[in-house]
This record gives sequence, C-alpha cells and structure tokens, in this order.
Amino acid sequence: MNLIQIKAPAADVTITQRKQETSAEEVAIKPIYGFIDFHEIPRDKGGIFQFFNHRGELLFVGKARKLRQRVKKHFEDSVSPIKNHRDEVSKITVSIVEDPMEREIYETYLINTNKAKYNVDKVFYK
Repeated sequence: MNLIQIKAPAADVTITQRKQETSAEEVAIKPIYGFIDFHEIPRDKGGIFQFFNHRGELLFVGKARKLRQRVKKHFEDSVSPIKNHRDEVSKITVSIVEDPMEREIYETYLINTNKAKYNVDKVFYK
C-alpha cells in the first residue's frame, strides 16, 4: 500500500538544444553545448531541474536555490556528475519550487521514479 502520494511539479521553463543556426541575432549569444536560452531560467528562484536526451530519457535531476546559475554550472564545472555526458543533453526542464524541503523531496522522488541515468546520490532503485 502506497501511503505517500507525490505529484511532481510541472515544468515552468523548458529549453531545448539548438543545432548550429546562425541568424544575425544569435551570433551575439555563444551557445553552451547547443543551448542559448539559459536566460529563460529564472536567476533568483529555487527549484528542480531535469536533463533529458533526444529520446526523452531522464539523464539527471538536481535542485538549486538559484536555478540559472546551477544549471549553467553543470555545463561548465569539472566536477559535475554529467561532465562526460554533456553532449547527450538535448532538453532541460525547470520547475520553480521555493521551499527547500519540497525541493529535496521532489529531487529524490524524480531520481528514483524515473531512474535518472547519471544521478549517483539519493538512488534507491539499484
């Protein structure tokens, strides 16, 4: 019997990888692994982020107090769990969740119910 019912928050922002397009306005924005729309992710909001591959498979789930900074860090940081798999990411979804306890619960829930491929912490399904 399942006593706890968790409904994952809906995505507030979704950005997708763009193939090399070179329009005049995009030349000013340097893509990071094909993503140029990081500005759509709120800078000062907390929440949950998910990285997906082109087949829609969940690669990684994370949480952050400041979403945009944390998501970008995964594409720049040498210690990110996805550092060797950045080329696989083709879609990023972000859900605004301000409460730290709720972020923790949602992150653990999403990692385990969707079997996030590159999460190593908080994994109970292996």
